Amino acid sequence: QEQLVESGGALVQAGGSLRLSCAASGRTFLNYAMGWFRQAPGKEREFVAAINWGGRNTDYSDSVKGRFTISRGDAKNTVHLQMNSLKPEDTAVYYCAAKSDAYLSRVYSRGSEYDLWGQGTQVTVSS
Repeated sequence: QEQLVESGGALVQAGGSLRLSCAASGRTFLNYAMGWFRQAPGKEREFVAAINWGGRNTDYSDSVKGRFTISRGDAKNTVHLQMNSLKPEDTAVYYCAAKSDAYLSRVYSRGSEYDLWGQGTQVTVSS
């Protein structure tokens, strides 16, 4: 059974950095597009970043553009989210998601397009 497992969440001060990782297991994820979403208390889940299965195309929400970087591991079954210049408003549970049968060059920014989700990892940014 395939699954996604996130790691790297922590408590960090504003201005600091964190690197989240998502490891996929259970099957080959070579043609999966990947994404990161987050959900803060009392708010809806929102898109953060996405990458195509080839690893060359990315997309970011306006709120994180220029501060966060999404990348895929060499084996394509891992995805990372490097988060720099963190702000208190970045505090949320961060979820990794995978979309099967993805088109080579396309990135996906809607949660409804993804068919596999991780359990989430907590990121807390103190002011």
